[in-house]
Amino acid sequence: MTDSPAPLGLSRAPDFTGRVAFLAAATEVAMAARARLAARYGEVPPEEAAVIIALGGDGSMLETQHRLLGRNLPVYGMNCGSVGFLMNDHREENLLQRLAVAQAAVLHPLRMCATGADGRGREALAINEVSLLRETRQAAKIRILVDGKERLAELICDGVLVSTPAGSTAYNLSAHGPIVPLNAGLFPLTPISAFRPRRWRGALLPSAARVVFEILEADKRPVAAVADYTEVRDIRRVEVREDRSVSLTMLFDPDHGLSERIIAEQFTV
Repeated sequence: MTDSPAPLGLSRAPDFTGRVAFLAAATEVAMAARARLAARYGEVPPEEAAVIIALGGDGSMLETQHRLLGRNLPVYGMNCGSVGFLMNDHREENLLQRLAVAQAAVLHPLRMCATGADGRGREALAINEVSLLRETRQAAKIRILVDGKERLAELICDGVLVSTPAGSTAYNLSAHGPIVPLNAGLFPLTPISAFRPRRWRGALLPSAARVVFEILEADKRPVAAVADYTEVRDIRRVEVREDRSVSLTMLFDPDHGLSERIIAEQFTV
């Protein structure tokens, strides 16, 4: 995952005039902003666009990127929501000029391969994280292997997650996991309310690592796996790895790039 120092990695600034599509969250604020922007700058269907403007919060950015999976179409987000960590400031003036000088952050998602009680597998991609969560009042018991080697024979917990660097400031941070810079080549493995081993706070793994979770006592202690918006219940085994065959591009104003935000977030008190 990298931040490109030049707009979209090109030698000269691109011209997006007449090649912009707007996608808005289903909120009054976002829909009103979309109407004003489309009237001001014109728009084309997403299938014909060279850049997508996502209007909403971080959830809107994730939904837009999932919608565009496989196209690697650059997405420029404007915050019409609450947190907006993955979004730029909502200013409707000079949009084309902002796009022309925007910096590109190229991301690779995590691929989750979850096996259910029936032995069938299901795959999904996660831009933020893959999380395993207990389904009942009883804590989950999970065995963890990294690159085929057992690292924890039994984690008793509410859950555990693997995060991308871009997602390290989301659920991972709420679970007291570390914030990871985009170009670190690492991703956090973070327990959620661990009971045993009580002092284990997780690990930082190389981005090429393959993590496998095996659910112990699965009938008694059922566990669900969630990759962003895809949930698979009553799982038996989950494999997680970075999928570098899939690329996602987010655009950021030069003074507010994603790498800078991740670094700055570590000094927020």
